[in-house]
Amino acid sequence: MKRRQIFGLLGIAVAGLLLAIGLPLVNPSPVIAQNSTILVSAAASLKEALEEIKPLYQQSKSDVNINYNFGASGALQQQIEQGAPADIFISAGKKQVDALEQKGLLVTGSRANLANNRLVLIVAQDVVGITSFYNLTDSKIKKIAIGEPRSVPAGQYGEQVLKKLKLYNQVKPKLVFANNVRQVLAAVESGNAEAGLVYATDAKISNKIKVVVAADDKFHSPIVYPMAVIKSSKNIPAAKEFIQFLSGNEAKTVLKKYGFLVS
Repeated sequence: MKRRQIFGLLGIAVAGLLLAIGLPLVNPSPVIAQNSTILVSAAASLKEALEEIKPLYQQSKSDVNINYNFGASGALQQQIEQGAPADIFISAGKKQVDALEQKGLLVTGSRANLANNRLVLIVAQDVVGITSFYNLTDSKIKKIAIGEPRSVPAGQYGEQVLKKLKLYNQVKPKLVFANNVRQVLAAVESGNAEAGLVYATDAKISNKIKVVVAADDKFHSPIVYPMAVIKSSKNIPAAKEFIQFLSGNEAKTVLKKYGFLVS
């Protein structure tokens, strides 16, 4: 009898023995390596919330280290497409995660929505007489900071609002574009722009600006933060566990604290 046949018969015999004594034939569960490091590429607007969530997670997962790479969602998407290391991607818009999914760069079934947000118009504390988006045409407003719409979801939403209100062409000469939403906030805080469009969560962390009004949700695409595990990750089991934690009540409490909308 050939050796391959002998091993085949032995395998059948072992399987039969396991079934006879009541042991199920199952594949072993993925094992999370000790001292794993997870790199999370995340939208800049999540910075404070995710940094507060990290030690909460590590209370029960002390052997898993979390590192963050914060930036504009579009820029982070391009980094991942070009092969930059990342285990998890959390975007401030669907567009960027959709693009990675369509290119087969995400772990199937790992995608979930983290939270939602609101877009608000902010001005410097010393700016008066601005009560609506329509006041952006006033001569006292010289510069309006928004994210670069091609790479910053907040800028994309802002552009949608201005166009929906038929203000875009009027205020276009005043627009100054930032590489991420936190740069928009900084521009208004420093006085380099009299007004800006940021998320409600960004406005919440600053005492140097004031919120004029929130944009009506019907004027822009839904502001949602999808997250997913990157297929090239070397720590897929650990990355999946962290996403599961981010979807839990402990993480949601922190997100709510910073003004995110969670279900």
